[in-house]
Amino acid sequence: MATRRAFTQCRLRPLHAYSSRPSTRSTAPHSRTSPIRAHRSMSVMSRSYQDALQKLAELQSNRTVTQLFGSTPEQSNAKARDLNAVAIPEVIRWLGRAGYSTDDLCRMRHIHVAGTKGKGSVCAYATSMLRRYGAVGTYTSPHLVSPRERIAIDGEPVSQELFAAAFFELWDRFTEAARREGRDAAAAEGPDSKPFFFRFLTIMAWHIFLRRGVRNVVMECGIGGEYDATNVLPARAVSAAVISQLGVDHVAMLGDTVEKIAWHKAGVLKDGVKGFTVRAEPSVMGVLRQRAAEKNATLVEVDQDEVAAWRGVEGNLKGGFQKMNQALAVLAVREHLNMGGGGWEDLPDEMASGLREATLRGRCEVLHDGERTWLLDGAHTRDSLAEVARWLRENVQEGQEVVLVFNQQERNAGELLAGFLREVNKVTGWEVFKSAVFTRNELKGGGDGDVAVQEGAAKTMRDVVPACDTAVFDNLEDAVLHARNLVRNKAKGKVLVTGSMHLVGGVLRVLEPDGLL
Repeated sequence: MATRRAFTQCRLRPLHAYSSRPSTRSTAPHSRTSPIRAHRSMSVMSRSYQDALQKLAELQSNRTVTQLFGSTPEQSNAKARDLNAVAIPEVIRWLGRAGYSTDDLCRMRHIHVAGTKGKGSVCAYATSMLRRYGAVGTYTSPHLVSPRERIAIDGEPVSQELFAAAFFELWDRFTEAARREGRDAAAAEGPDSKPFFFRFLTIMAWHIFLRRGVRNVVMECGIGGEYDATNVLPARAVSAAVISQLGVDHVAMLGDTVEKIAWHKAGVLKDGVKGFTVRAEPSVMGVLRQRAAEKNATLVEVDQDEVAAWRGVEGNLKGGFQKMNQALAVLAVREHLNMGGGGWEDLPDEMASGLREATLRGRCEVLHDGERTWLLDGAHTRDSLAEVARWLRENVQEGQEVVLVFNQQERNAGELLAGFLREVNKVTGWEVFKSAVFTRNELKGGGDGDVAVQEGAAKTMRDVVPACDTAVFDNLEDAVLHARNLVRNKAKGKVLVTGSMHLVGGVLRVLEPDGLL
C-alpha cells in the first residue's frame, strides 16, 4: 500500500505571497509590521500545513455540534431553539475577534446556495461560469480528501502554504482576543478559545478572499440556512440566492418534514435580492413564498417541466438531473453579473463553456483502475440515492454485475440501503449486486472499530438480495483491497461506491494516495 506523501514545512510569508496558482503580485520580503510576522513571537508552535491540519482536528467537530441538538424530537426542538437563537450573534462575535465585521463582507458579492440536493453541483457550475468573467472564490463543504478543497480560488483548492498561513494568522487573532477577554495564556492558545470547525473555516475563507482581493464568491451553506454560519452575510453582500431541491435531512437540526426544512433553507433569502428555486409541491412552495414575503425577497420559481424540455449542456458532470442544477446556476450567475433577463436556453459562449467544463469530485465520478472501473457518488439521502440508481443504469450493460461498497454512519443505513436496492432493481430489472462490501470510513484499521452499523447494513443486503455475498470491514484500505479482488478476474469489472461523501473521500484517498492532500 502506498504511503501518504509527506507534508512540507511552510515558511511564514505575507498571505498575499501564497497562491493556488502562479501570481503576478509581488512576493518581496514583508515588513516587520506584517500580521503573520507580528504574531510569530506569540507562539513557538510549528507552522507547517500538517500542523494546521492537526490544530484544525482539535476544534469542535460538526458531528459533535449536531449531537447537541438531541436524539428525540422533543429534545431536538427545545435544544434547537436555544442553540439557534445564539448562532448568528456568535458568528458575528467570532468575526469581530478575527478583525472583521459584516460590513467587510460587503466588499465581496456572493451567490449564496442552500438546499438538500444539488448544492455542490450548483456551486461547481456557478464557479466554472464566473471564472470566464473574472476571479472567483468558492466555499463548499464537506471536503472529500483535504480541508483545502473547501476554499478555492478560480476553481482550484488553495495551496498548502496559503492554507497554513491563513489558518495560523486567524489562530493567533483568536488567541489574542481570548487574552483580551481575560483568559490565561494556556487557555487562550488552546482550541477552546476558537470557533468550532465549520465556523473557523467559514471565517478563514472570507479572510483569504479578502486578502487576495477576490470580489466574486460562490458560498454554500453548511446545514440549513437561517442559522448557518454563512448566513451572517448582509443583504448588501449577496447578489443572488439559490435554494436547490429540498428533501429530509439533518432532522435533529432542521425538523422532520420538508416544510420545516424549507423554512430553514429559505433563510438565505435577503431583502431586495432575487432567490432562485425549483418549484416543488404546494405545501413547500407556500413556506418559501411566505418566507420570501417576510424578507422582502423576490422568489423566482423554476418549473421542472420547462427544464426537462431543455437539452441542457452535456459536460463533465453526468446525470440527467444535472439540468436543473445547471438552470439554477445560470439564473444566479446572470443575476450576479447584472445581465438582465434571459433564461438557461440562449447562453453566451462563456456560460455554455463554464457548464460544460465544470467538475465536482465524488459526484457521478468515474475512475479507471487498470481493468476495473470505479463509480463514485456521495449520495446520502433517499432521493439522491434514487438518482444514483438511474446513473448506475447508464453505466452498466444488460445483465452486468457490480460490486457495491456502501456506508452511512449517521443516518438509518439499513432503511436507505433497502430503498436504494429497490430503486436499482426497478431501473435495471436484474440483480446487479452479487457482492457487497460494508466498511467504516477510517483509512486504516486498528481492530477495535465498532462495525455494528455495517453488520446491520449487511443483514439488510442479504434480506433484500439473498444471493448477495457480503463482507464487513473496519477500515477502507482492507475494504478497497477486497473489492479489487472481487473484480480482479472479471473483464471490465465495476465497483459502485456510495452512501456517504466521507466514504467516497476515503476511497479516493486509497485509490489516489499521491493525489490531493
